[in-house]
Amino acid sequence: MPEIAEIARAVHFLRLHLVGKRIASAEAIDDANVFGKVGTTGAAVAAALQGKKVVSSGSQGKYFWITLDKPPHLVMHFGMTGWMHIRNDKTAYTNYYKKMEDSEYTVWPPKFWKFKLTTEDNPAVEVAFTDARRFGRVRLVDCPGEDIRKHTPLVENGPDPVVDKDRFTEEYLRGKMKSRHVPVKALLLDQAMISGIGNWVADETLFHAKMHPEQYCDDFSDAEIKTLYENICYVCDLAVDKLGDSDEFPDHWLFKYRWGKGDKNSPSTLPNGEKLAFITVGGRTSCYAPGVQKKTGRVSGNAKTEPLVKEESGDEKAQPAKKAGKSAAKAVKAVKTEVKEAATAKSKRSNSAASETSKSKKAKLEPTSDDTGRRRSGRLRK
Repeated sequence: MPEIAEIARAVHFLRLHLVGKRIASAEAIDDANVFGKVGTTGAAVAAALQGKKVVSSGSQGKYFWITLDKPPHLVMHFGMTGWMHIRNDKTAYTNYYKKMEDSEYTVWPPKFWKFKLTTEDNPAVEVAFTDARRFGRVRLVDCPGEDIRKHTPLVENGPDPVVDKDRFTEEYLRGKMKSRHVPVKALLLDQAMISGIGNWVADETLFHAKMHPEQYCDDFSDAEIKTLYENICYVCDLAVDKLGDSDEFPDHWLFKYRWGKGDKNSPSTLPNGEKLAFITVGGRTSCYAPGVQKKTGRVSGNAKTEPLVKEESGDEKAQPAKKAGKSAAKAVKAVKTEVKEAATAKSKRSNSAASETSKSKKAKLEPTSDDTGRRRSGRLRK
């Protein structure tokens, strides 16, 4: 999913090619997901664009917009696979083009387009919004252009670490972390807390901050929170500065080595030899370096962890078994462990119950004396 840096890239190209130009024609298909789920239609979007001049383009986290000389304005979200294409220019980031066929580069309008427009210029600028999986959203916001961030959906989202330096401060982050009790990875992904941080940016930030993704956000020291804040700014600023071009990211970044899960031909270590592992936190797979990102406090107990395979000199060795066999072995081992634990717990409960029963019987059968000095059975005391 495009995150803060990729959105900044899209806005860069919109400012470069579209802002300041008047739209001669616009067309949109009627997609019930991309348009319909945010209360508009393709026809309404095309009508809003037709004949208007593009005044500005901006972003907040994973949202971006173009404001027109008259409302309504377009606010967009790429979802999983959305993008803005400009004819005769490669606007997308590296990984986007890796998924395309060579024949798709020159096709116009591009495959999976949802709306497209052409400017009055000569030569004209042609722009198209595409989305293969249709998780993207294009909505119309009827307000003055300068007030667009005061309206849904932008107003409900947290500050952008790059755009909102005055709002996203160390004090802001500390307050949010101390007031919540969720894994720190889940907090970073919450767009109501911080706009624009997605899966890879969160993992990159936590790697540089040396924080375990599973640890609760309210269990870090002030010094650790300061380190996290500095690394959020570092990762986001640099990624945006490079316009999301991963080829330009530093070689020591986790990003360069995180994509090989399940691929035996991909590296499973960092250049310095640190092993990589994966853990599911908050429903998302997190890549981290266990040797660097140590737990320093309480952690969530419901995360799914993929065990780290150690060197031959370690306690765990690489297993030559097939993938299916390994998975089955893990499942059987887990079941056996659960059965063993259940049997142990049952045995303890049985022993405890037997002990209590014995004590109870002894107490009931113990003879007692009444006030007259006669002996009677303990069963009749009450």
